[in-house]
Amino acid sequence: MAIDRNKTWTKEELARVNDSLEGASPLEVVKWVIDNFDLKDFKLACSFADCVLVDMLVKIEPKATIFYLDSGLLFKETHKVVERVEEKYGIKVERRSTGVSLKEMSERYGQELWKTDPDLCCEIRKVRPMKEALSGLKLWITGLRRDESPTRANAPIVGWDEKFGLIKVNPIANWNRKQVWDYIVSNQVPYNELLDKGYASIGCEPCTAPTGSGGDERSGRWAGRAKTECGLHK
Repeated sequence: MAIDRNKTWTKEELARVNDSLEGASPLEVVKWVIDNFDLKDFKLACSFADCVLVDMLVKIEPKATIFYLDSGLLFKETHKVVERVEEKYGIKVERRSTGVSLKEMSERYGQELWKTDPDLCCEIRKVRPMKEALSGLKLWITGLRRDESPTRANAPIVGWDEKFGLIKVNPIANWNRKQVWDYIVSNQVPYNELLDKGYASIGCEPCTAPTGSGGDERSGRWAGRAKTECGLHK
């Protein structure tokens, strides 16, 4: 039976797909995306902490679009991973960013907005450019995992993203940290060297610290604040 790549997926259908893929491997989940959607209709968003999904996607469909959000505040190590990925896989990663410079943001809202109003800073530098990056797509793929933090514990493999208005696929949602590292080692996947220096989750440099002992992976993000998400996954 021919697959209708132009179909409109209902939430009920996505729930059934999610149930069917709950025990599938991440590669099988990625393959489901490629089998059911045209290349122009989906993208993989990568934070360039680890690049497990980049490796999986490129091996199946090297022409798929991979992008990242450059907030203007990323670690230099993160930019280095992007370069290594492009060199290793022979691809060009799409860079997306806000049209508001750091200087303009400071002039309008005051110095170091990430300290005075981190939610607004994330909205300007991450959420708004993400909306632009996902505009016109039917689906996006993310590296979100359930074991990263309590706020992500119920993440589906496949579901509807109310915030951005499209399908969201989390192929490694049910993987743990050890499985990620086993894949990195076995497949020689590029990763951010900050992961070797006590960082478990890597975002913008001013708002990211090494993870404390006993904390979840995202406990080093906005340390000392109740904030745990930048707004992309809630």
